[in-house]
Formats: sequence, C-alpha cells, structure tokens
Amino acid sequence: MKQSMANIILSMQGIKKAFNGVPALKNGAIDLYEGEVHALMGENGAGKSTLMKILTGIYSRDEGRIFYDGKDVEFHGPAESEAAGIAIVHQELNMMKDLTVAQNLFIGHESMKGVLIDDAEMERKASELFKILNVDIDPSVKVGMLTVGKQQMVEIAKVISKNAKVIVLDEPTAALTDHEIEELFRVIRDLKAKGAAIIYISHRMDEINVISDRITVMRDGEYVGVLDAKTCSKDDIIKMMVGRAVYIAPKTKSACPEDAKVLLKCENLNRGKFVQDVSFEVRAGEIIGFSGLMGAGRTETARLIFGADKMDSGKIYINGEEVSIKSPKDAVAHGIGYLSEDRKRYGLLVDKSVEENTVIASLQKFISGMNFIDTAKTEKIAKKYVSELKTKTPSIKQIIKKLSGGNQQKVVIAKWLTDDSDILIFDEPTRGIDVGAKSEIYNLMEMLAKQGKAIIMISSELPEVLRMSDRVAVMCEGKLTGILPIEEATQEKIMTLATR
Repeated sequence: MKQSMANIILSMQGIKKAFNGVPALKNGAIDLYEGEVHALMGENGAGKSTLMKILTGIYSRDEGRIFYDGKDVEFHGPAESEAAGIAIVHQELNMMKDLTVAQNLFIGHESMKGVLIDDAEMERKASELFKILNVDIDPSVKVGMLTVGKQQMVEIAKVISKNAKVIVLDEPTAALTDHEIEELFRVIRDLKAKGAAIIYISHRMDEINVISDRITVMRDGEYVGVLDAKTCSKDDIIKMMVGRAVYIAPKTKSACPEDAKVLLKCENLNRGKFVQDVSFEVRAGEIIGFSGLMGAGRTETARLIFGADKMDSGKIYINGEEVSIKSPKDAVAHGIGYLSEDRKRYGLLVDKSVEENTVIASLQKFISGMNFIDTAKTEKIAKKYVSELKTKTPSIKQIIKKLSGGNQQKVVIAKWLTDDSDILIFDEPTRGIDVGAKSEIYNLMEMLAKQGKAIIMISSELPEVLRMSDRVAVMCEGKLTGILPIEEATQEKIMTLATR
C-alpha cells in the first residue's frame, strides 16, 4: 500500500504516563494511515492498552502530542473521542447483561416513539447491523444469555453503528470461532476499503500477517519500531517484542508416566444439549487438552466438574472414590481448582489486592486460634508466589484491576497453588496474554504436572493444545468425539473430530 504523509489520520508522539510514580509509558508512539489495518503489539505491560486509553480520553497524558485529522487534540473522555470519530472495542467486555442485545447496541442513543423507547425499531436496526456482520444473533435476547464470542460480535456491531473513522480493536478474536474470525476479517476489510483506519491489538501471530498492513511494536512502555506485515516473519515480531526468540514446538511424547494414578474420572456427564454423555479420566502428572469449536461444550463440562452448574446425570470419582460435587465449595474441598476463561468475572476480586486474592480460596489455613487472619502468613505466601510466578506488580498490596491480563492470570494460579489443589482446570489460560507471558504460563503448567497435579486445559488455539497436552480430548456439539494420544494428534485430526 502506497502511503504518504498526506493521508495520516492519527499520529501519537512521545506519549508519557505514570501511575503513582511508576511509568506505564515512557515513549508511546504510533502513526496511522487512512484505509489501513495497523497492528499494535507487545507483551502485557508494554503499554498498548494505556496508549489506547490515552487516545480515547480514559486517561490523560503526562507528556506528548496527539494529532488527529490534521488537528492537535486531547480528549477528556470516551464520549469526546467517539463524537470525533474514534471508537474502541475493549478486550474485557463491557455489556449490560440484563438488557437485550438491541438495548446494549443503542445505549445513549435509543430510538424513541414519543416519550417511550421504541424497542421494535432498535431491534430492526440491530438486525440490519448483524446482516452486515453476517452473524446470527437475536436482537431481543438478553446479552447475558449469549456466548462470550457472540457478545464480542455485539461489541463490534456497536462500533460499526457509530461510523467511526478510527476503530481500535483490542484482542477482538480472543473468544471467536474460526468462522466468526473469517466474518470479522471480512468486515474489517470492508471498513478498510471505505477508508476507515483500524488499530488492531492481538497476540495471535497468525492473524497479524493475514489482516494487518503494518505493525507497531512496543516494549516496556516504549515504541520499538514498525514492521511491514506482509514481509516480516513471526520470529521478527517476537524478537522485537520480547528481545528474545520464543520457540514453541508441538509435544511429541507424553510426559505422563504410564502407570500414573488416575486422580479424576468422569462417567457419563450430562447437562441438556450442552454436555452429552461425556466420559474421560485424568492421571497424576497429566495434562489433557480439551479442543473444539466455540459452543462445543468444553467450558460447560469444566463447570459441571467444578459444581458451578448442576448436572442432569453422571458420576465423578476422585482417587477412585465417587464424590458428590454440588457447588464450587464442594469442588474446592475435594481439591479441584478452576481458572475460568473470564478471570475478572469468576476468578478474581478485582477491587481487592494481590495478597487478598492469593489467599481467598484457602482462608482457613491463615486463621489463628482467636479467629484472626494471620497477616504475616498471608503476606509471606503472597510474596512467595509473586516471586515464583514472576508476577509484575509494585507490591502485594496492589489492586488486581491495575495489573495486566497476564499478571492477573498469575494471581489466579497463585490462588489455587495456595489452596494446594490436586486437580486444576485451566480454561483458556493464555487468552489475551502475550507471547512472553504465554511461555511463562506454559512453564508453570509443566512444573505443576511434574509435581503430580492432574490438569485439564481448555484451549481454542490448536498450537497451544499440541504444545501442552499429553492427550487431546475433542468435543463437538456437547459430545466427546475422540481422545487422541499426543503422539497421534495433528491439527487435521483434531479439526476432523471437532467438526463431525
């Protein structure tokens, strides 16, 4: 694509931002052209989200300049940036779960019939948007009833409805199926052809080369450089992001001993159409990867094991003994830990500290004879896991929501390590996490397996499944369609089982 200074729509230069004296941005920068898809990449904590929040007025900048549409600008909130034509789809979904899809789409600019809100008209407009996206979503259903993937598509539809000149997409495909990703890319290309400029934040290397024109890389709060997406390799991007090569090869042989003890056995688990007659077992020291398309029933199966949802029928055995798990409390008591795909909703108390989140699942261990919490012990264990897991935080007193996604995930892991769970369910453990942090999470999981933990890993990324699993369980439409030893597992075989 031939570009010149004449069609630069956005330029951010020398952006600095510190929180409580800790620099988040030292030299943030990006140049964006009309009609381009520009990838913004970097490890968690590199400053990508902070830069975008400054652009959209969520944060104010300490230093630096922003030029937009030929003018020197500063926005004092998202309403101002949206009015100017800059819209953002955040990684963490921000939907009103009890409102309908249409009501969420048109919050703040509702269709009216006299003094009453015209729901029928908003549903009609919503249907038109979904036709453009080519997705099947009922505008009249409550958003809380939709899958994470469908909710993401609603957020994207909301942005499209605003006819923005600059659209920021923060990890837009993290929870989408391959089909939904294809549809999203079609929409992005259409928007690009109409002159829209798109900043695309993603950790998925395969996507970056397919959808973007140029790549800006950030590291440790600073602009590192720009790459041509069509000519650079994954290694080029990774080296620029982390300053080191990260090599991820598929596992060729199971690391689990053949005579390892079965820790968890599930027989004929059923819950409506979501989970149908699912049976499998996991041994001590084994990582079993659950693969399948969105809606295959993987998370639903995990939630049954953890007691978060009630099963219609089925049996669960731990260490050879049948157990009754009717709530997460029961599951924790039986040594099961669950890292949810939606860590902010189910895994963390976001307004509490690193320390509080680390000990929350095992508070009884830290209560002294007088029913007081032994803060010396809680501080010690929190510091221990911050050190061992290499969690980037100013202190154990830091509020969770101020940490990056990768570091939040490490705190969730610390919580279940503190509880000393023998069976760990990792649901999309690296969703929204950068390459470097992914590698650290992988090492942690392998360390836990070596300690004899039984691990269920749910992942939508086939390279991840092949990299981590000793066996691969594949689901399709609520059914377990096959379990492959890692020695026999390939992307082709997995996809065949996932699309029966």
